[in-house]
Amino acid sequence: MTYHPVVDRIAGPVQLDPLSALLFVAAFVAGALVTARRPAYGLAGLFLIVPIDLSREVFSTTITLPKSLLLGVLLGLSSYGGSAALLRKRPAALVLAALGLLFAITALTLADAVYRGVVIREALKVVEYAAIFVAAYLCYALDREDAPLRGAIAIAAIFVSLSAIAQEVLGAPSGLFIGSAIVPRIAGLLDGPNQLAAYCEIAVAALGAWALVRRSPLLDVALGLAVFAGVLTFSRAGWIALAVVAAILALAGGKRAWQALKPGFAGLIAGALGAAGWGVYARTPGVLRASLEPSVYAGGVGNRDELWHAAWRMWLAHPLLGVGAGNFELLLPVYGLFGVRTHANSLYLQALAEGGLLLLAATLLLLATIVVCFARGGMHRLRDEPWVLAGLAATVALALHQTVDYLIFYPKVGAAWWLLVGTAAAALAVRAAQSSPP
Repeated sequence: MTYHPVVDRIAGPVQLDPLSALLFVAAFVAGALVTARRPAYGLAGLFLIVPIDLSREVFSTTITLPKSLLLGVLLGLSSYGGSAALLRKRPAALVLAALGLLFAITALTLADAVYRGVVIREALKVVEYAAIFVAAYLCYALDREDAPLRGAIAIAAIFVSLSAIAQEVLGAPSGLFIGSAIVPRIAGLLDGPNQLAAYCEIAVAALGAWALVRRSPLLDVALGLAVFAGVLTFSRAGWIALAVVAAILALAGGKRAWQALKPGFAGLIAGALGAAGWGVYARTPGVLRASLEPSVYAGGVGNRDELWHAAWRMWLAHPLLGVGAGNFELLLPVYGLFGVRTHANSLYLQALAEGGLLLLAATLLLLATIVVCFARGGMHRLRDEPWVLAGLAATVALALHQTVDYLIFYPKVGAAWWLLVGTAAAALAVRAAQSSPP
């Protein structure tokens, strides 16, 4: 039996079948019933199920387990009278206003779009993320039980990490082609190695923030494995983003950070040893990807310099509203890039190309709103606010990572981030309510 470090996986649309339909209905019903009884359990279910999509096609749209569960959670939340009033408080009102602006400008790009159907798809994705934020915010505001959420994030991180680490043996979906050597880049349940790196950033931010307050064996194992898997993605931006998460946690945690984050350091050492092992196998330190030169093999999706140049040309041609949300990949041949269909490998260049200066401004405003809301209390106060600290660390890390990758395009990353942001925003609102005079 021959070992193959990279195993091509051809993924195509799968039509809805009776068994899948039954699972989607069961997820919807379970989400509604559980949330109506305990909102914290509904939110825990969302954290747990996000990496497992089981996507099926029906009537030109995609149904997934997370979407079905989300609709059930929202239905369950509707049984709590007056819950909508909680959304008018800060920071929920500010984040929703920024999301509303992002939606409006995304929809406005219809004006210059060649392909209008994909504009509607991208606008609806903003609505989906807003719904995830609302669900997480209301669940935690109504039921401030942390244990189920911590457990769900830890279990999901362990499951995702083990599914990825197994690809070191079973073969990964992509790899580094260094001379005659091929080094696997693991992805697990995520869509690719860069997406796995982003998911690990979010998981490490949440797990690490809680480790500063209340360690447990489950959290320790999850934190170590998430860092281990994140290192073996060989994502350069992912490594930097993980370091940013660690730096923010260390600044907030002070002296207790070293002891609390020991499992993460153990995962870092294991990942570094694994990377070094692949360097020995490839007979070159090139696996560390210290060079800024693009990969010789780009996996059929182009190199960043080509994609960024195309994005820049699109913006120059349509500076105010871009070429239309979702149109970038479809218009690449018009701008000289043939045989490639992908995004711009940068959140900011994607926004600039598809929505011009207006969409870029709305994107930056949304990120700035979240960061400012979470950081206003200062690092010394965040050490005792794990959800807020986690939301800040994950948002800053993703904002930096997405200069060279477009990550929230993928629902498994975007949904995980918005669940954490919604929970953190609710924790911040609860703290403000408790500290305000009666």
